Amino acid sequence: MDDEDDFKPGDPIVELGREDLDPLSVDELDARVARLNAEIERVEAHKKSKTGHMSAADALFKKS
Repeated sequence: MDDEDDFKPGDPIVELGREDLDPLSVDELDARVARLNAEIERVEAHKKSKTGHMSAADALFKKS
């Protein structure tokens, strides 16, 4: 990964980027991509939910 500086040492995302992919078969790589895509979708959904909560809070406490 090029942006390892954005993460703490030992962070799982850094470790994922360092894993050797050479021993994996095409099927294993496909499965890994599917799992990573599912994780991306989960994180994006959580982010969207969090943004919605922040917008609601901002609207509630907005000064008129």
